[in-house]
Amino acid sequence: MRRRRGTRKVPATAIATVREWSDEEGWGVLDSTETPGGCFGHYSDIQGSGFRTLSPGQEVDLVWEAPGFKQDGYDYRAVSIVPRTA
Repeated sequence: MRRRRGTRKVPATAIATVREWSDEEGWGVLDSTETPGGCFGHYSDIQGSGFRTLSPGQEVDLVWEAPGFKQDGYDYRAVSIVPRTA
């Protein structure tokens, strides 16, 4: 049985790059080959303490899911975001 794109409900992992991020709105878009079109990320999914933010171009370890509905226009949403250290 083939799965249709956007129906994966089991979280999967990937290395992603931050496309854009808004501290004011608390969310942004992450890109990886596993999430074509981008993955919605919310500040509450960033693992860490204190003020949690990301910067465009930053690499992160991403756990994502495709919930079967559009999250702010994206087929994929982050479940966990861990900023990578250089």
